[in-house]
Order: sequence, then C-alpha cells, then structure tokens
Amino acid sequence: MDNVRTLGARKNIALVAHDHKKRDMINWVEYNKAALARHELIATGTTGRLIEDQLDRPVKKLLSGPLGGDQQIGSMIAEGKIDALIFFWDPMEAQPHDPDIKALLRVAVTWNIPFACDRATADFLLTSPLMYSSYDCIIPDYSAYIKRSV
Repeated sequence: MDNVRTLGARKNIALVAHDHKKRDMINWVEYNKAALARHELIATGTTGRLIEDQLDRPVKKLLSGPLGGDQQIGSMIAEGKIDALIFFWDPMEAQPHDPDIKALLRVAVTWNIPFACDRATADFLLTSPLMYSSYDCIIPDYSAYIKRSV
C-alpha cells in the first residue's frame, strides 16, 4: 500500500548548485524571483548566501555541499521537510563528494519529490500549476523492503 504526503501550496524548495553552475542558479532565481517569493527556500552554504544576496530575502542555509550540505538536504527530504529540489549540477566535472550527490538524487526519487537538474526542467517545474496548490504526493510502500531478511 502506498502512503500519501500532502505538499502544501507553499512549498519548501531546496536549491543546490555546483561551483560552475552557481551563476546559472543566480540567473535562474533572479528570473523567477516573483514565483520563488511564494515558497520557502533552503540551500547549501555558498549557494544559499548568493541566492539570499540576489533576492534580498532570507534563505535557510545549510552546510556547503562537500561539508555535508547535500546530506542535510537528503535527510530533510526523508523527513518530509523538502517538497522540491532544484539541483544545478555540473556534468562535466567530477566532484569530490560524488557519492553524496548520487545519494541525494536517489533519496529524491525514493521519496517521490519533484526535482530538476537543469534550467529547462526547473522552469517547467516552477511554472506547473501544481507548484501553487496542495498536491498529494504518493510515497511507495517500502515495508516489504524493510522487512526482507538479509
């Protein structure tokens, strides 16, 4: 049996950007300033500071990604505290914390939250009418997985 978690009309959006994608993220948040004002923003360290400066509004800032910020966001997703993830990652450069990045994307899929890894998808996500109304997010039932013996 699946579980349902209702995402409110005001979403908690996590924002993450690798170093070579921070400028893209800043441009994107500036372009979407009005839409983002309707939501709560959470971000990893430097990205959060840059966004806060650009939008002149508070952003909940976590640790830098390599210092555990990606894992903090993953934990918040698992706890039901993040409703959407915008993660501008750099596909052309290996990151020292690649396992953390893979884990973050896996947990987003596991908990069935909407996420975007590029600007076009982020634009589609943010302009969806579902971003501005309550939405029942179906979470798969993992009880059989949890109970299985090793």
